[in-house]
Amino acid sequence: MKEIRMDCEKARNIDIVSTLAKSGHFPVRKTEKEAWFLSPFRTETQASFKVSLKKNYWIDFGTFEGGSTIDLVMKMENCSVREALERLSGNMDHFSFHRRPNPTKKEHRTNPIQIIEIKEIEHRALQNYLSSRSISIKTARKLCKEIHYRIGERTYFGIGLQNRSEGWELRNSYWKGSTSPKDVSLVKNDPKNLTITEGMFDMLTLMELRPEIGNSHDLLVLNTTAFVKRMIKEIGKYENVELFLDRDKAGMGMTELLLEKCPNSRDMSSLYRGFKDINEWKVKSAKDEVRQRIQDVSLS
Repeated sequence: MKEIRMDCEKARNIDIVSTLAKSGHFPVRKTEKEAWFLSPFRTETQASFKVSLKKNYWIDFGTFEGGSTIDLVMKMENCSVREALERLSGNMDHFSFHRRPNPTKKEHRTNPIQIIEIKEIEHRALQNYLSSRSISIKTARKLCKEIHYRIGERTYFGIGLQNRSEGWELRNSYWKGSTSPKDVSLVKNDPKNLTITEGMFDMLTLMELRPEIGNSHDLLVLNTTAFVKRMIKEIGKYENVELFLDRDKAGMGMTELLLEKCPNSRDMSSLYRGFKDINEWKVKSAKDEVRQRIQDVSLS
């Protein structure tokens, strides 16, 4: 019992603001004495959740509940004291990710996305998301960042890919969007060879399958097929262009256009025939099939 009490005492001293941040909740306003949040337990537009910075104590004025860090985790996770202590141990390594409400179309339309923080990908929820898309954290860090952003009064976080106009493509398990200005993302490595995908996860998939591509090719992520026509002149300057566009109507149409306008282009989408895109194929196919198809395409 003494050991459990000591664990509880240590857990109560864990900073509540940091605990909330690790599950994607950030202050709407903050003073020297307190921080105010939109409640992590419901959807609201006015912050009613207060954290006393001096006492490290929270109170939700919507329900008049409150308590320590342990009480917060118990309520957020719907778990026992012992389970809360497990989640709080090891620098919160086991703290789960809670879905935040998606921004509504009205919120997104009337409120520009504000970038709060740009950092290396660290959050366990984002690592789990990458894993669900068959992307390793090592590969993702080569191309993307962890982005914390605000839409209206709500804060969110996700995987971010910067475009060449310094806007960001944003993705997490529940939402995808982009900041302004929207543009293509182009990584310069080799002026002779170019690899093109439609989205960031398609390029990350290629980097998983062919790690050398990050050194041997320039990497172009269109972020939307609407940018294909404006890129034709630039694409035409490369000696070798590999096309890994989606196998839907829009993607196939853009592939045909590029094959016609840029003679040095090659359609590589047979690699993932039967699937919408290369990431879907990698996620849903057995490793042996993936390996064999890569070999077949390389030899063709």
